[in-house]
Amino acid sequence: MRGDTRAAEQITGALESRGMLVENLSPVGVRPGIGEYLAQLWERRHFIWMDARHRVATQNSRNRLGSLWLVLKPMLDAVMYFVVFVLILGVTRNMENYAAYVIIGVMMFRSTMRSIGQGANTLQSGKAMIRAFSFPRASLAISAEIRDALQMTYAVATMLVMIVIIPPHVFPAVTWLLVPVVFLMQFFLNLGITFCMARIGQLFPDTTQLMTFAGRFLMYGSGVLFPVERFLTHPIAMALITANPIYHMLALYRGLLMDHVIPPAEHWAILGGWACGLTVIGFLFFWQGEESYGSGQ
Repeated sequence: MRGDTRAAEQITGALESRGMLVENLSPVGVRPGIGEYLAQLWERRHFIWMDARHRVATQNSRNRLGSLWLVLKPMLDAVMYFVVFVLILGVTRNMENYAAYVIIGVMMFRSTMRSIGQGANTLQSGKAMIRAFSFPRASLAISAEIRDALQMTYAVATMLVMIVIIPPHVFPAVTWLLVPVVFLMQFFLNLGITFCMARIGQLFPDTTQLMTFAGRFLMYGSGVLFPVERFLTHPIAMALITANPIYHMLALYRGLLMDHVIPPAEHWAILGGWACGLTVIGFLFFWQGEESYGSGQ
């Protein structure tokens, strides 16, 4: 896009040479500086928030049960996994409450998996807005993650009810008050993933298909369905698992909700480091491609 930038500079230079004012003119499709870009996002914060809320409210508007599906979907998922793994297969993994273990793992993993799987389509799904308006494209990624976080509040509430009512029951404790902290770290982890996947998906459209397979490896390597540390002893495999932020995220959720303890600082530090680092790196990576997001859309 350097050619476009030079062409814009030549045009404005020609206008200035003729005595015309060009202070309020700015080229379209040129990446602004990082400070200006952040300022533009802040100016559109109300639109980003309202867009996310509107999409959550209207996504099931054609169904007769409407927004009730935001509760029914995670509840049916929880019931399905409980029936399959506990009642039919009788799987316990020598754990006192395997039902809660699976419910927490599956429901909280799905949010991050959506960022991995659907993040690559962020720009494609917003192509109508990209064609019609000039705005920082990062708004699309931020809006998508806010929308997912709003949907996840229903899933989390349903999850808490399910682990309380399904035997062996888990009852609320003071440690549950720290769950929003983990949820916030997960939000920024998901946001960083979406930033990265959005640009990668724009560069390589086949990324979405590959992420289906990547999601399966992540599920088994993050302890979603079983405690991987009990079955893997190879040092390289364990090093990969302990570097996986999703593994630590689920450990935090389960420790607070099931065990009623504050998990070790290692889990907090690794998840927090990934959440902050990936958000910053992902944002910069996405911003660097800003000029190309309008082309070929």
